[in-house]
Amino acid sequence: MLKITLVKSTVGRLEKQKATVEALGLKKIGQSKLHKDTPVTRGMIKVVSHLVKVEEVSEEA
Repeated sequence: MLKITLVKSTVGRLEKQKATVEALGLKKIGQSKLHKDTPVTRGMIKVVSHLVKVEEVSEEA
């Protein structure tokens, strides 16, 4: 599982980046969501890597 946290604002960013952050379920700075570690999720993270922090967490958490 991946814990994805929004650390920078989407204001002034490209629409694609804003849409990707929203698709990850993030709306406010500091908000975190858990996602399964899949190629699709990794691709989304790559698009907004400068806006988010990613941590690997165990399945039990």
